[in-house]
Amino acid sequence: MAAFVGLTRQVFEKKYVYRTRHMLRMRKPRRSQCPFLGGSGCQIHPAKPLQCQAFPFWPELVGERAAWLDAAKYCPGVGRGRLVSIQAAVRIANNMREQHLCMYDP
Repeated sequence: MAAFVGLTRQVFEKKYVYRTRHMLRMRKPRRSQCPFLGGSGCQIHPAKPLQCQAFPFWPELVGERAAWLDAAKYCPGVGRGRLVSIQAAVRIANNMREQHLCMYDP
């Protein structure tokens, strides 16, 4: 992502990332879900991280109807556009779980 927006990794991290015990996380702006989410969508689409590529098919959303319905309140894409099969959604969720083992129970 840093190279995509023309920054060094260090400058990108200082501006857009914070560290937790087990991972790097994107800073969330006050009035937005993401610093790269604009009126026309993702401004870094070709370089966006897995958590964005997989959204809204995260394990915690795919596995819980109430969580899915809550996500639909703030994600304008839920329930619109191309229909995604449950098998594809589960495959995406499982990939997210495999890539982020420290976030999900086995």
